[in-house]
Amino acid sequence: MATTGNIKVKAIVTGSTGMVGEGVLHECLLSPEVESVLVINRSPCGIVHPKLKEVILKDFFNFDAIANDVVGYNACFFCLGVSSVGMSKEDYYKMTYTLTLGIAKVLSRVNPDMTFCYISGASTDSTEKGRLNWARVKGKTENDLMKLPFKQVYAFRPAYIHPTPGLKRTLSAYKYIMWLYPIGKVLFPGSVSTLAEIGQAMIHTVTQGYEKKVLEVKDIVTVAHRN
Repeated sequence: MATTGNIKVKAIVTGSTGMVGEGVLHECLLSPEVESVLVINRSPCGIVHPKLKEVILKDFFNFDAIANDVVGYNACFFCLGVSSVGMSKEDYYKMTYTLTLGIAKVLSRVNPDMTFCYISGASTDSTEKGRLNWARVKGKTENDLMKLPFKQVYAFRPAYIHPTPGLKRTLSAYKYIMWLYPIGKVLFPGSVSTLAEIGQAMIHTVTQGYEKKVLEVKDIVTVAHRN
C-alpha cells in the first residue's frame, strides 16, 4: 500500500455544480485533513467557505488558460462528466475522454506530485473491447489517465450513490428511490455506497494511499471508513 504521510490535502474539485461534485466538495469542506479547495466551474457554485476558492472557466477545452491558477495543489477530485444517453458516440468521446485527458495533462505537468481521483462508473470496460460504447470510453479514459506522470491515479467506480441530505444538486429521481437504500445496503453491499463515502475515500487515497488503482464499491466503502 502506498502511504503519503501526515499531509494536508490541497484539492481541486471539478463538477461541483453537479450532484457528485457537490457531495465531494461538501466532504472536503468538512474534513480536517483538507486544508484548501479550488473549484473550477463554468458558472458560480454559490458556496462560500474560508477554505474555498473558485475559478470560472467557460471553456474546459482551454484548460491551459488557467494553468497558473492550479499550481500547488496535491489532489484533483475529478467529478465532471456526462451521461451517454441521447449523445452521439463522437460527442460522448469528446466530453468524456478528450475533455478529461486534456485537463489531466495540464495538471500532471504543473503538479507532478498530485493524486488524481477520477469518477468513472460500475461496469467500466478496462479492456476497451466490450459491447457498450460508454464502458469502452470510460475504460480508455481510466487507462490513459494512469499513464500520465501523476504521483497516483485512482479510478472510482460507484454504482448506486446515496445522496447526502440537504445538498442542492441531488437529482430529482432520488426522491422516489432513496427509501430503498437500507434494503440495498443489506442485499447488494457491492453495489451501494453513499456520496459522503465517495468524498471521504477520495481524501483518504491522498493521505493514506490504496493498494488498488481501480476502486469498486466495496473498495470505496473500505477506504472511506479508515481512520
